Amino acid sequence: MLPILQVGDVLLSPDIFTEHFCCDLEACGGACCIEGEAGAPITPAEVKDLERVLPAVWMELDPKARKVVNRQGVAYRDEDGDLVTSIVNGKDCCFTCYDERGICLCATDRAHREGRIDWAKPISCYLYPIREQQLSNGNVALNYHRWSVCKPAVKLGRELKLPIYKFLKNPLIRRFGQAWYDELLALVEALKAEGMLPKDEEQK
Repeated sequence: MLPILQVGDVLLSPDIFTEHFCCDLEACGGACCIEGEAGAPITPAEVKDLERVLPAVWMELDPKARKVVNRQGVAYRDEDGDLVTSIVNGKDCCFTCYDERGICLCATDRAHREGRIDWAKPISCYLYPIREQQLSNGNVALNYHRWSVCKPAVKLGRELKLPIYKFLKNPLIRRFGQAWYDELLALVEALKAEGMLPKDEEQK
């Protein structure tokens, strides 16, 4: 079993290297955006970004969501005091929308993919199923968050033999930079050379 690994000042759970994941929206319907008891973690800087791009997606939001945003803004403090995106009915993220198939999407992410805005979504959403934790010594811990609604993503990831660190390549680069990700890949190669990770990455 792998120990907790470290790249720079970031501690990584071994699951990030040994478990597989690949979002399967056709199977889950985008459940991660409409389930849960609180909104997505968001930073103060991201709140400003979300407020800035909000007009571009305003009419794509559910009327109930618009009422919530008008009342309390794009974010609030949850029971733990953490800053999170506003939600409707105690669970649905205010910034969801649906495509013609009825699949739940992130309105800001869709607008970004369409080239209508220059900001996609909070990094916590982009990094999922990794959850980031700030440690008291200034380091960052990354942990794999298991959630029943993501069983289809686990199944597809195993079929594709796609480890979490590869599935989240772009989000990890956005968060920590290309040099950091290159160092992570070098660590993976060293672990393979030592026999701690299989070279074919056929993890089960």
